[in-house]
Amino acid sequence: MKIAITAASGKLGAAIVKAAIGLTSKDNVIALARTPAKAMDLGVEVRPGDYDNPAQLEQSLQSIDVLLLVSGMDAPDKRIGQHRNVIEAAKKAGVKKIVYTSVQGAEEGTAFSPIIQSNRQTEQDVRDCGLAWAIGRNGIYIEPDLEYIDTYKQEGGISNCAGEGKCGYTTRAELGFAYAKMLLENQHNGHTYNLNGEPIKQSELADYMNLAFGTELAFTSVSVEAYRLERTKALGEFIGTVISGIYQSIREGKTNNPSDFEQAAGRPHISWDVFFTDLKAKHQAG
Repeated sequence: MKIAITAASGKLGAAIVKAAIGLTSKDNVIALARTPAKAMDLGVEVRPGDYDNPAQLEQSLQSIDVLLLVSGMDAPDKRIGQHRNVIEAAKKAGVKKIVYTSVQGAEEGTAFSPIIQSNRQTEQDVRDCGLAWAIGRNGIYIEPDLEYIDTYKQEGGISNCAGEGKCGYTTRAELGFAYAKMLLENQHNGHTYNLNGEPIKQSELADYMNLAFGTELAFTSVSVEAYRLERTKALGEFIGTVISGIYQSIREGKTNNPSDFEQAAGRPHISWDVFFTDLKAKHQAG
């Protein structure tokens, strides 16, 4: 069985490729990338995979049995059509199953909601496409917080509008493993899974960051509007609005969902105690 993974030059796509190789073999895994040269270090065959090029997609999906569709990064209204290009190309090429990477979050009322709505539309398109399917709804990546540690240290803490809301964080490596299982195992067909670890508050995240990095960070909650203004000033209107919308979703409990990770992956999600203890050891070693 040959599987293909779109957006393989991105961090999530690459993690899924790596996990899939571990569960099958590199000969059965095909990486698709808009710029193939950026995915050549994955150790598998790479084919072009531009979501805006249906004919190219159809050609690249020849001989593929199962396709992993990584949600695109364009504006919400544009990505629906791009995803449909991939779905239609898969059908024309004879693909038998599509697995889609969706996301958790508030479907209405936040600046992140248009992205959630576009993902929900693609979920429906996948369910209606006539092929076997499985869908994952990703929790929020924890890696950006880790990469932000120097800024947190400079600012003396974590500040956002999440309040007391809990967030079902996850890691790209954990998602990679879950999606590889969903690609390769038919018992997941027809299921939509929430893929996240144990939900935690921002104050708990600060405690875990302190454990891993030896810092003394504290969490400060601010209003949704104040945080949106601060983020748009720092990151620009589009990204800043999206980021503030994510934390508003956390505040409103929209990322505090029961996890189906164990059902998808066949094992529990890594605990945050283990994850951050391992991170502490790596940080101290190097």
